[in-house]
Amino acid sequence: MQTKFKEIWAARTKLIEENLHRELHNTPTIDEKIFQAMEYSLIGGGKKLRPILLMAAADAISNEGEKFLPVACAVEMIHTYSLIHDDLPAMDNDDYRRGKWTNHKVFGDAIAILAGDALLTLAFEVITRQKADPKTLITVIREISTAAGIGGMVGGQAIDIQSEGKRLNLVKLRRMHLAKTGALFRAAIRSGAILAGASDEKLDALTKYAENFGLAFQITDDILDVTGKTETLGKSVGSDTRNNKSTYVTLMEPQEAQILAELTVEAAVDNLKIFGDEADFLRELVEFLLNRKS
Repeated sequence: MQTKFKEIWAARTKLIEENLHRELHNTPTIDEKIFQAMEYSLIGGGKKLRPILLMAAADAISNEGEKFLPVACAVEMIHTYSLIHDDLPAMDNDDYRRGKWTNHKVFGDAIAILAGDALLTLAFEVITRQKADPKTLITVIREISTAAGIGGMVGGQAIDIQSEGKRLNLVKLRRMHLAKTGALFRAAIRSGAILAGASDEKLDALTKYAENFGLAFQITDDILDVTGKTETLGKSVGSDTRNNKSTYVTLMEPQEAQILAELTVEAAVDNLKIFGDEADFLRELVEFLLNRKS
């Protein structure tokens, strides 16, 4: 069965944007500049892939993905914090993100750092607003905090920074991106499944799907950094080359990287074979990666 893929994505994006705005504006703040910086990066733009994946995973289990909107939005807050920090001069030093100036270019480095910090901490406050079994919510908090920390995004980013100017092999490159990029995808999908009450078998299948999704996303992201255009991507292109980083495009020919992406997408779809049409959106979403332009 073909889902109304674009319509569902658009509707979910609108729902997420509205709830992010609501959560942010319902949060007391004692500094208007920090609030403006948080809102600047969080609201508007972006594909909202991670919260959409969380809800889609829950849909595949119980068809109640929108019930877990608070946790989905919290994951987007964590992702946005990571983008603000990644773009800083001390990190990837990028000027554009989501089609506009990066946070530090508008608010300065110090406020950008604090806005990222504030979004990360706010995310866990928002998770506590989720109506769910307390034990289940603690499990989800552990999933997400582990993915965001030294064993996930932070650890992967540290390896990435220290690897600039060095040539990694494909095994080390994949290990790095499973942490830097893949960990939050994995946590989002697993969290949605856990909240919806997935069996061990289905949680395992979705976990494998998540890992292949993250890998496919990274490979296509590396390809777009070479072949894409700033106005389409909404961010600077060629940053990997400028920072002398190992990527799937620098370690193999672009055509080889594309074939690897296709094989990875096929593996992700195969991971969902125990599901019926309730997982069609997940199937179409990973296949979308192969032809994405942004």
